[in-house]
Amino acid sequence: MLLKKTATIEPGNPFPPGASYDGRGANFALFSAHAEKVELCLFNETGGRELQRITLPHYTNQVWHGYLPGLEPGALYGYRVYGPYEPHQGHRFNHHKLLLDPYARSIKGTLRQTDVHLAYDKNSADADLSFSTTDSAPQMPKCVLSAHAEMPEVTNRPRTGWPDTIIYETHVRGYTVSHPAVNESVRGTYAGLAQPQIIDYIKSLGITAVELLPVHGFVDEGFLQNKGLTNYWGYNSLCFFTPELRYSSTGNAYEFRRMVDRFHDAGLEVILDVVYNHTAEGDHLGPTYSFRGIDNVSYYRLMPDDPRHYINDTGCGNTFNINHPSVLQMVMDSLRYWVSVMGVDGF
Repeated sequence: MLLKKTATIEPGNPFPPGASYDGRGANFALFSAHAEKVELCLFNETGGRELQRITLPHYTNQVWHGYLPGLEPGALYGYRVYGPYEPHQGHRFNHHKLLLDPYARSIKGTLRQTDVHLAYDKNSADADLSFSTTDSAPQMPKCVLSAHAEMPEVTNRPRTGWPDTIIYETHVRGYTVSHPAVNESVRGTYAGLAQPQIIDYIKSLGITAVELLPVHGFVDEGFLQNKGLTNYWGYNSLCFFTPELRYSSTGNAYEFRRMVDRFHDAGLEVILDVVYNHTAEGDHLGPTYSFRGIDNVSYYRLMPDDPRHYINDTGCGNTFNINHPSVLQMVMDSLRYWVSVMGVDGF
């Protein structure tokens, strides 16, 4: 763990959301309107061992927060959120499940859904009304504390007018995964898509903007994993501030930004296909990765007469509750992040 010295957590600030490094330490802020306690969990460099649990000491305007002096970029963390486990009331808190920060800028590790991610005992006759005490941390990826200021300002946007825009839709991995002109080490990645021969070809078609199928961090659904399959298209988002790292040749989230810069240098805009209407946590029998365990009642639309179950307008098991101001704030913050830090031009 990249901690300069033993430190006592300070009150910190409720804003900005997520983990923010200021050169001396890190501020942590997590929205939850119904939690009773939030623990910040710190892990070793591999993410395999939990080193410390620190209770966030303050609660301001439905945000739990604290400041940890001496914590450096690269530190791995997650949350455990305490509160009622009352599915009939819509509450599904379970502190045995390690949760990803909704505002995490980078993730270390791969998430493969197993029964350990369920907040309930799958073998119980009570199904999701039961309660699991199995720790999910060993099988959860960890959030990475990042230094947000490390990316330069975007200064070379093409800003093509709509009447002159010609959009080319493509898939980051699929476009170069078997491309003979791309070095094998970067095929199927952001770096592969940024190769000069790829950009030159797209330009030769008269294209002015490249639209990428979903690149937010996503999860393969359990029913696909059981068949030995994966989610190719990426419409199962979980991490709205994190580029999908299976498309990275370096494991660095900012490889995406470097790709965008190369497109901009060539006069091409970058547009993202985004999925904010549902998440990878599925229906009432789905896993607990983040939002469900942080504040299920706030983050999801629940059936008014039966909040154990989700409104499923999306056909994917749940519907994100954009009517809630804090959820809407997160979506808007995500859009702003992809524009201001990652450099994209539209959605």
